[in-house]
Amino acid sequence: MLDAFLQPENLIMLGIVLFLLCFSGFFSGSETALTAASRARMHAAEKDGDRRAGIVSKLLNMRERLLGGILLGNNMVNILASVLTTAVFTNIFGDGGVALAGATLVMTLLILIFAEVLPKTYAISQPDKMALKVARPINIIVKIFAPIVSIVQLIVNGTLRLFGIDTNASAWTAADEIKGAVDLHLEEGAVAKRARDQIYGVLEIGELDVEEVMIHRKNVTMIDVDLPADQIVKEVLATGHSRVPVYSEDQDNIIGILHVKDVLKSLSKSGGDLSALEARKIMRDAWFVPETTSVVKQLRAFQQKREHFALVVDEYGALMGVLTLEDILEEIVGDIQDEYDEDVEGVQRLKEGGAVIQGHIAVRDVNRAMDWKLPDEEAVTIAGLVIHESQTIPEIGQTFAYYGYRFEILEKLRNQIISLKVTKTFEPDQRSES
Repeated sequence: MLDAFLQPENLIMLGIVLFLLCFSGFFSGSETALTAASRARMHAAEKDGDRRAGIVSKLLNMRERLLGGILLGNNMVNILASVLTTAVFTNIFGDGGVALAGATLVMTLLILIFAEVLPKTYAISQPDKMALKVARPINIIVKIFAPIVSIVQLIVNGTLRLFGIDTNASAWTAADEIKGAVDLHLEEGAVAKRARDQIYGVLEIGELDVEEVMIHRKNVTMIDVDLPADQIVKEVLATGHSRVPVYSEDQDNIIGILHVKDVLKSLSKSGGDLSALEARKIMRDAWFVPETTSVVKQLRAFQQKREHFALVVDEYGALMGVLTLEDILEEIVGDIQDEYDEDVEGVQRLKEGGAVIQGHIAVRDVNRAMDWKLPDEEAVTIAGLVIHESQTIPEIGQTFAYYGYRFEILEKLRNQIISLKVTKTFEPDQRSES
């Protein structure tokens, strides 16, 4: 048996097998390194002049072709190595089950240990470093196998489409990757919740319209321009705001904005005589913006016009609410007025869990305050979410369960939900209970 093993033909084939196993390990390690490599670090290295990083980025942008080329090469060398090993065992033990079983056992162990686990363990420990090392040879291999891989991709994509699977659809974005990383660090304690919320705010602000950030008109203090001058002054000062909308006859007829600074200047000139105030003369022009304006666009407009206050109107020109520069900034940095208070005004936490929430509070603010994940695509406010999902105007005492949360209507005024109790639960979605 030893003499048969030492025959030149068998030694040559075993040498080729070892060579192929090295290639198999190279393919396996390259696959792990390239798929685990950080796009951000590759981009930074490319900007610093590392051409290999540019190749890695290019390969990552064509993942199907990359994986197809690597898997094709890996399977080719593994199959060839298995065939040669079987031939060696046949020469030694002769035709039969012993040769086949021995070749299968040996190749399984060799491929598992030296061509899979070992190279992938090394690659996962330092993916960026290894990705840079293998970038050039893998790029050449991918180009060589490109025609075959393209045919394979056509067959695979066609088969998946038969089952209704769209291979071109990808809902995972770079922003989602950042959010996932931040959430992971939050769980590990490396990132504070406030910092997480600020990062989320920066990532999501581009998706918002002003109607999602504005203060609704029912929460806006407005002043009738025809009121006595002394009463106008008292009401302006009582609001606690620096800018107050002024209307004539009807609250939809906003004719200007009173600025506290201008009111105080007028009082100073008149020697403190409240009755001498002429609101129509000192009020500033109102700035109206459509409710569909993006928050980012409005932020730039605030910067360009050096204004901090705008009135939001719908497509018919009806007043929807007001928007300030502070409202936009709070979407990023959180509550500016009380930097130590994580709770949103209108959200009362309960000791037993959950919260009593005012209906006009935005879903985004509830999620931020309670660290929940209520959807905000179809409704801006928490009351709007319940109405949208239930497709009805609920009554006091009714309860609903959606998205893993339970909503109980506590207070209602006509068709408006004033307050509701929301608790996290595992109940299935249901329309209503009495």
